[in-house]
Amino acid sequence: MKLAVIGAGWAGMAAAVEAVAHGADVTVFESARTLGGRARALPVARDDGPSLTLDNGQHILIGAYTETLALMQRVGVDLSRALLPLPLALPYPDGSGLRTPGWAARWPAPLDALAAMATARGWRWHDRLALLRASLRWQRAGFACAPGLTVADLCAGLPPRVRDELIDPLCVSALNTPPADASATVFLRVLRDALFGPGSAGFSASCLLLPRVDLSSLFPDAAAQWLNASHAGQYRLRSGTRVGSLRPQPAGWLLGHEGGEEAFDAVICATAASPAEKLAEQAAEGCEATTATTLRAWARTARGLSFTALTTVYAHAPGVRLSLPMLALRAEPDERAAPAQFVFDRGQLQPQDAHAQGVLAFVASASQGERDGLQARVLRQAARQLGLNALRPVQTVVEKRATFACTPGLERPASAMAPGLWAAGDYVQGPYPATLEGAVRSGCAAAASATRPP
Repeated sequence: MKLAVIGAGWAGMAAAVEAVAHGADVTVFESARTLGGRARALPVARDDGPSLTLDNGQHILIGAYTETLALMQRVGVDLSRALLPLPLALPYPDGSGLRTPGWAARWPAPLDALAAMATARGWRWHDRLALLRASLRWQRAGFACAPGLTVADLCAGLPPRVRDELIDPLCVSALNTPPADASATVFLRVLRDALFGPGSAGFSASCLLLPRVDLSSLFPDAAAQWLNASHAGQYRLRSGTRVGSLRPQPAGWLLGHEGGEEAFDAVICATAASPAEKLAEQAAEGCEATTATTLRAWARTARGLSFTALTTVYAHAPGVRLSLPMLALRAEPDERAAPAQFVFDRGQLQPQDAHAQGVLAFVASASQGERDGLQARVLRQAARQLGLNALRPVQTVVEKRATFACTPGLERPASAMAPGLWAAGDYVQGPYPATLEGAVRSGCAAAASATRPP
């Protein structure tokens, strides 16, 4: 089979790796020069001179990312070098918050998570018991609930401290959607796999995995190198090549790009939702009535998605070092005054890189407002909550359409778009919110379907 993959992000490269395993001849088209899509490397220069490689957004993985970790290992990524594993913890700068005690760090799930809940620092016994009871109640119910519930509805009976210091930051970071709007069904699925799942690659399901390398190197570049080395006859990458059209053929699709047109037996569209929707509408113009109707219906569903922003503020000060590689930041009465939920110490994540020392990454999920205002508010938040008054901005990245809004009852586009045409991306139908695991799973599933014999 001759297969085209449009997009070399995490979904697209996962699709390429899976497709060659099924014997397909794969061509990957990527409009940018850097692989990774919305989770990619970002070269920047500091004001004081040195250049360094950041990311277009700070991401973390967890031990429950079974398919992502397995695929990384398949393409030769050394997980022990590429990822820093940390036991489940959401510690605040003052030392309070959820944190797995050392004596329970190697306990199997869910015992490690239960130990973290039972020993949460700064919490009253009433807070701990309420969270334990709720967790066990959700487990007994199979981590299922009424489809119309929001996370705020689901957790309304929990003490304010538990909601403020655990549920709300976990919800907004995992679903990139505020608890009042977020789907409780999807949130419970995340909790089930993250706190009570089996884990993978030797990691507990709840283990936090912080990247030690840039996001392009973490998987997309490694996948491209592996494909070149192991499947050179079955794989080619055309970076800097934008796909402009899709036209149906008697047996497959004619793909148009800046270099001309090529025929393929099948196509996987592994772009973001908006470009995929536009390609679907354009392709429908040349299709027979039934296929055209299917494509336009798919495009309407994709167009109906709402999106939320994600902002990462990188800042630097000589000699700055956090107490831990990652800290949670507190919400404040004026929500706009404290937009960031977490801060990461890039120097601790990349100790071998002298230019990364003193660089912090502040993450504001479901962010609102313009770049300059967000940056200024995050720096003031850092001064108040961390006592860091000398930080200077290095780079602020605002992804306005970072993820779809994961709301109750949301209809997401199917993977199958039309005969021989598939979609892959974290927004297609699946059990997870917009995460790296969701993107990888969608890419693998699309490749398996596209290469399945009729």
